[in-house]
Amino acid sequence: MKIAVCVKRVPDMELRFAIAGDRKSLDQGGLKYDMSDFDGYALEVALRLVEKQGSGEVELLCLGPDGVQEILRKGLAMGAARAIQLKADTVPVDGLAIAQALAAELGTGGYDLILFGRMATDTASGTVGPMVAELLGLPCVTSISHLELDVGRGMARRDLEGATETVRFPLPAVLTIDEGIARPRLATLKGIMAAKKKPLEVKPAALGEVRLIVETMALPPERSGPKFMGEGADAVPELVQRLHTEAKVL
Repeated sequence: MKIAVCVKRVPDMELRFAIAGDRKSLDQGGLKYDMSDFDGYALEVALRLVEKQGSGEVELLCLGPDGVQEILRKGLAMGAARAIQLKADTVPVDGLAIAQALAAELGTGGYDLILFGRMATDTASGTVGPMVAELLGLPCVTSISHLELDVGRGMARRDLEGATETVRFPLPAVLTIDEGIARPRLATLKGIMAAKKKPLEVKPAALGEVRLIVETMALPPERSGPKFMGEGADAVPELVQRLHTEAKVL
């Protein structure tokens, strides 16, 4: 089984962000980057599928500047066999332009499965995976919380609000993986050393036309701090009044 996992390099979401002087991008000062969380789940699912079948390999794809090689090496250390960087100086916010670049590469790879995280943790659009499926003419199942494969076909479960949905699909297919399906493994020292010798190919990204651009960015207004109204039973009357008159939840 040959599985491609498309990953994205995103800022550490625990950091405090600042907007750069152009008002269209993030201030890079102090930013740290890592693999998008959902992409880590997708990689873990791919590795387990190959390990369960005892054959096959996992290949990583990532679009972006040379900085993405850091997360590709991380994925190789976790167990992927090879990686491809689709080189672009910047990563556009236009999901279709990205999908076209990925599809141009994935269409010639002969993959049984193409996995994405449910969404990137920076843009949270969740559109690139389904767009790649459409461009390649492959079936697509999104937000998968459970996956089983048989010869030439698969079964996936999707968690809906208050219900679950089970779907069957033929291979090859494009899947997007939700959180909770598998906790990503940590790279071992042996894996880190092995990753240095694994192939990491660099190719120019065949980005499609970028028609979606950021005009301006702004931070949300600061939230007002909590209002302390005393302690214990003495605070209850004012708390009830504020829940009724301000929050309007009573």
